[in-house]
Amino acid sequence: MQVLSQYRTKMIKEQSQPALKPVFAHPIEASFTTILNYYGIEWKYEPRAFPLQWDGEENVIEAFTPDFYLPQQDLYVELTTLRPKLNNFKNRRIRRLKELYPEVNIKLLNRRDLHKLMIKFGLEDEARSIQGTQAQTRN
Repeated sequence: MQVLSQYRTKMIKEQSQPALKPVFAHPIEASFTTILNYYGIEWKYEPRAFPLQWDGEENVIEAFTPDFYLPQQDLYVELTTLRPKLNNFKNRRIRRLKELYPEVNIKLLNRRDLHKLMIKFGLEDEARSIQGTQAQTRN
C-alpha cells in the first residue's frame, strides 16, 4: 500500500493534447464530440492515464485512460459499444480506478446509452453503426 499512496497523485499522468484533430479509437467517439461541440461543452480526448497496478519494482503494469475529460463538469467519460456481457473488462477497470482515486468522477456510457443519445440528437446513422456485431470491437 505504500506504493499506492506514493503514486496515487504523482502518477496520474497528464498527456499533452495535440493541436490537430485527435485520431479517435472508435467512430462513436467522433460522434460523441459532435454533440459536445454543438452544445459548447469543452472536452479533452484521453488527457490522463491512471495507473491501476504496479509490479514489485513499482513499475506501472496496468493503467486506464478514459476516453474524454469534460473540464467544466470535472467528469471523465468512457464510451463502450460492447454488449453488456462483454463489459466486465471496462467495469473492472472503472471499479479499480474509483478505489484508487475516489476523488475522480467518471461515467461509463454503454452501448444502450450511446444509442439513445445518438437518436435523441438526430444522429441516426451513428446510432445504427453501434447496433449488431460490427460494433463489438474492444475500444
